[in-house]
Amino acid sequence: MELRVEPVPATLKMPDKSEGRESELTEEEYESLPASASPATHMTAGAVAGVLEHAVMFPVDSVKTRMQSLQPDPKARYQSVYQGLSRIIRTEGIMRPMRGIGITMAGAGPAHALYFAGYEKLKWKLSNIIHPGSNSHIANGIAGSIATLLHDAVMNPVEVVKQRMQMYNSPYKGAWDCIQTVRRTEGVAAFYRSYTTQLTMNIPFQAMHFITYEFMQEQLNPRRQYQPHTHIISGAVAGAVAAAVTTPLDVCKTLLNTQENVALTSINISGHLSGMANAFRTVYQIGGVPAFFKGMQARVIYQMPSTAISWSVYEFFKYFLTKRKIEKSGTSI
Repeated sequence: MELRVEPVPATLKMPDKSEGRESELTEEEYESLPASASPATHMTAGAVAGVLEHAVMFPVDSVKTRMQSLQPDPKARYQSVYQGLSRIIRTEGIMRPMRGIGITMAGAGPAHALYFAGYEKLKWKLSNIIHPGSNSHIANGIAGSIATLLHDAVMNPVEVVKQRMQMYNSPYKGAWDCIQTVRRTEGVAAFYRSYTTQLTMNIPFQAMHFITYEFMQEQLNPRRQYQPHTHIISGAVAGAVAAAVTTPLDVCKTLLNTQENVALTSINISGHLSGMANAFRTVYQIGGVPAFFKGMQARVIYQMPSTAISWSVYEFFKYFLTKRKIEKSGTSI
């Protein structure tokens, strides 16, 4: 028994056991692995991909958060990701760039499990409605957007805690101290203060991300076989394009999550900043148009390998788990 991943002919003859005859499956409809993978497989592969993605790229994410600070401390002004990472390690310790990784790992697993499973399920259902028998970019975009709602519902509170711990001179002893302090001083609603802004950013980000990824796969891997290099390239391109375009929204999200005191005080804002409109207005007041693109280099540098890792790991585990399931069932495709 084996899972065949070698090139397939333009028209396949698949056995139809219910009618005792052969049914035709065209090349455009062929995508053996995604079609046969179960929801549990998508969730497991997605969870592993999410954890590894965030773990590997977490130090770069820490630098990105600081580079998006609107009024950074003079000791935390970085010209590049490399300079920022080097200075943090040299002045604050080798483990400082990893601060907040624990709660991020705890949230990334379930968030990405829902994210990928939701996307895969919706993609096929919507494609069959919009463009029966083949892939639909509109379906990919809609599926990615809806999957983002599930993902961000889990990750938004995690992002609040993570980014506050990543900031320079963060006052929190650890994740639990941060959670308790925020809940006590700002209320539970503080964990979702940036939720609408995050959705406003992530929905176009993920729609563009999935559309670009699927488009790249059509060009590099039209038969949708398991080919690691195509998943890496497609993921990197998709991440870079989506990250660059949505940087202004990410800057606003970071401000809402961190409630950067120095920046808010500089324009006489007391209390807590809330709402996307207020965040946009505040960013513009502090730094004008250039402020919306703070940390864009770090964001792109983070997202390219991040999405490449995520897709390559996800596709590998989807392939691996499906292959094992087929072998155990005593069938082959």
